[in-house]
Amino acid sequence: MEKTNHSKVTEFIILGFSELPEMQLFLFTVFFIIYMMSLTGNLLIIITVCSDSHLHSPMFFFLINLSFLEICYVTVTMPKLLAVLIAQNKTISFMQCMIQMYLFLSFTNTEFYLLTAMAYDRYVAICRPLQYTVIMNKKVCIILAVISWTIAILNPVPQVTLLSLSSFCSSNEINHFFCDITALMTLSCSGKSLIETINYIEGSFLAFTPFLLTIISYVYIISAVLNIHSAKSRQKTFSTCSSHLTVVLLFYGTSFAVYVRPQSVYSIDLNKLLTVVYITVIPLFNPLIYSLRNKELIRSLQKAIRKVQNCFIPRISKMLHTVYDGNISIMNKQRGI
Repeated sequence: MEKTNHSKVTEFIILGFSELPEMQLFLFTVFFIIYMMSLTGNLLIIITVCSDSHLHSPMFFFLINLSFLEICYVTVTMPKLLAVLIAQNKTISFMQCMIQMYLFLSFTNTEFYLLTAMAYDRYVAICRPLQYTVIMNKKVCIILAVISWTIAILNPVPQVTLLSLSSFCSSNEINHFFCDITALMTLSCSGKSLIETINYIEGSFLAFTPFLLTIISYVYIISAVLNIHSAKSRQKTFSTCSSHLTVVLLFYGTSFAVYVRPQSVYSIDLNKLLTVVYITVIPLFNPLIYSLRNKELIRSLQKAIRKVQNCFIPRISKMLHTVYDGNISIMNKQRGI
């Protein structure tokens, strides 16, 4: 760290889970498995939906966006965390830290809006089924996705810009496992109150607004479901949005606990614990929740797996037989047979 009159920081040190030195290898193994499973699960959903024409509907269009988002989301933080745990490479440059923080905030905001768009899609499907194909046409879906990504990309610019211009006079050690904006604000000694105010107002507004729209959508959905006379039909209708509702509750519950809190009640240990759930569990659970509770997706996944088996297993078997026959031939020649 180079010091001028304003204590210019050129790099940060990410402490990670330094309070648990004996568990570094265990934590690396756990997070590496979770990371690989998150990538595999979300990538499998994208490939399955894209390859099956029966799944080319608005619901699965937004699901592809969500799965792609989860891949980006977990990749922003996880590789550096793994490097900190296994290679003890705890330093990160100032610019890399700002970029990581910006991307993480952008992807988090994108998820708020994508989940809202998916709630609107379920509202139209259940409350206005006869007009569903007209309202949720391809153009509308693309517009909703573009708006979600655009607003989310622009939203963190003020906070990140102000924080990048701040002075860090106490320390350059981030007591977290990535460049979290709340953890960095505890190190800042200039403009902290302004950043906190902007972060709290924008965060609360831009998180609360899509949350409110999602709640309104589900009020109409639940009302429509309750008006269905048949219990079996009610269950079948509500099952079409149960996966989305589960993801919404999980995401909003953890995100509000992590970020919609005053700085005065900030706790490093609690924040780390909540953020671990927020960063690792949600990207892992989302593909599981959607695939396990969606019969169409399960059938398509099973079909894709059978195609892979039919394509590769015979080839692998033939290759093994070729290698085996070759080895037998070589052994026979060596024996003079």
